Amino acid sequence: MTEKLAILGGARAVTLDDGDVFDWPIITEADEQAVLGMLRRGQAMSGTDETKKLEKEFAEYLGVKYCLGCCNGTAALLDAMFAVGIGRGDELICPSMTYWASSLPVFQLRGTVVFADILPETLCIDPSDIEHRITPRTKAIVVVHYAGYPCEMDEIMDIAQRYNVQVIEDVSHAHGSLYKGRMTGTIGHVAAMSCMSGKSLAAGEAGLLCTNERHFYERAIAFGHYARHDELTFPDLVANQGYPLGGVKHRLNQLSSALARTQLKEYPARMAEIQKAMNAFWDLLEGVPGIKAHRPPKDSGSTMGGWYPARGLYRKEELGGLPATRFCEAVHAEGSSSHPGVNAPMHLHPVLNAADVYGNGKPTRIADSDRDLRQAEGSLPVSEGTPETTLSVPWFKHYRMEPIAQHAAAFRKVAENADRLRGD
Repeated sequence: MTEKLAILGGARAVTLDDGDVFDWPIITEADEQAVLGMLRRGQAMSGTDETKKLEKEFAEYLGVKYCLGCCNGTAALLDAMFAVGIGRGDELICPSMTYWASSLPVFQLRGTVVFADILPETLCIDPSDIEHRITPRTKAIVVVHYAGYPCEMDEIMDIAQRYNVQVIEDVSHAHGSLYKGRMTGTIGHVAAMSCMSGKSLAAGEAGLLCTNERHFYERAIAFGHYARHDELTFPDLVANQGYPLGGVKHRLNQLSSALARTQLKEYPARMAEIQKAMNAFWDLLEGVPGIKAHRPPKDSGSTMGGWYPARGLYRKEELGGLPATRFCEAVHAEGSSSHPGVNAPMHLHPVLNAADVYGNGKPTRIADSDRDLRQAEGSLPVSEGTPETTLSVPWFKHYRMEPIAQHAAAFRKVAENADRLRGD
């Protein structure tokens, strides 16, 4: 391609109006009526009856025995950590390259986190970097199906079984994703996820905990759902019913429960359209140097669910070393959107290295540990390299081929004219 890049004074690749291709969440009259109906119930909207209906429907959708609605995804993750027994001095292993809620709630249980690196093609936790981090203090492995891409669950579950540790699936990016034909959130011992307004399954602000283990379900109720203590059956939990063991209230607001129920009814069809649109975008870029789809192989039986949040893999060595920042600037000039990197690696943040959150006289990360397990710069090279190896791509919610093709053309144009950017 010899077309002049827009950043160098040429015409933009994207000229059409995007229309509704990025509109999300989709709110219909059914959603509005569900929320209004709950509002009109007055004080009753603070109950649990609507939430229990959502839990039943989502458990059936996912194919698990138990689902517990929480006020947000962070609360669901904290409930999951308590459910599997994390306490003082215990460790969980988690990818560093994720949102902070995947591991930081462990501090509230006086546990701590050991970070593992990720695979460069999937952006998910690297199974080969887990096993050597397991110690007698390891209670759980948190796996994050990052940007919708399912983790290598067979290998991870094998490691967990051999060392008798629990697996918590963080499904906040991966509602409806399949791993070799199995739904994410059903493979580990317990799963937790966010359903905030920007997620692919959007309910305003909500969290869901799912499991097939009754004991984990009841421990999560005992920790933060005091109004549900009539469901407890295990003697050690029944003995303390009435007050939440965690001293927190994680009950899901029933306005969000009502919205989640109507959204869930439409989600499979909407997810399928997102997948059709995103796959069309990446199919148009197949073979373009420097950029590669972040998606499982087509014959793997694995899928990207609602594809939140859409990412691509950047290979600057194929473009003569062109920095990701410059590539993304040129894509913006063409009328599309992209930015380099993903979540910043957690292991380098001061909260995980220096902050004394609870006044222990030492960093909270190691306050109850038997060793200094902080991880310095250079310890997780794949995670630390993501600002130059990943980038965002447009997250299409509707299959509209004309705007999809124009956005793909913007990425192709920049990649095929990278030499001009290097010269500039």
